[in-house]
Amino acid sequence: MSQKRRELFRDPRRGKIAGVCAGLSDYFNMELWLVRILFISAVLLSGPFFIVIYVACWFILDRQPTEFTHHVPQEEQHEERVNVKFKVWQKGEPPRQALYELKDRFTRLDGRIQKLETYVTSPEFTVSREIDRL
Repeated sequence: MSQKRRELFRDPRRGKIAGVCAGLSDYFNMELWLVRILFISAVLLSGPFFIVIYVACWFILDRQPTEFTHHVPQEEQHEERVNVKFKVWQKGEPPRQALYELKDRFTRLDGRIQKLETYVTSPEFTVSREIDRL
């Protein structure tokens, strides 16, 4: 069983200041809003210590490479796995939304299969197949 090694990066595209919280949310597979709330709570409760840590992470962590991009091209979007979250704090889609998306995918797939069956059972396919055999 090979697991993909996770690396900690900062993600300035999704971040508000430098993307440190966005990188932490990717690393720990948590919702971004929750990481931000935890950081702000830590700053308010403990003082400037966490601000110094944030600035240090800003300079130490590398930017997220383009291969880790979250945006999937349109043609590859229907082949992507649906990530369902099981806990409120996890990153992913709520189960109800994932179910709607899966239902939509199966509806589109069913339409494509029906078109294929219609063509294969048509006389046009039979004639085309006989011509190809010649």
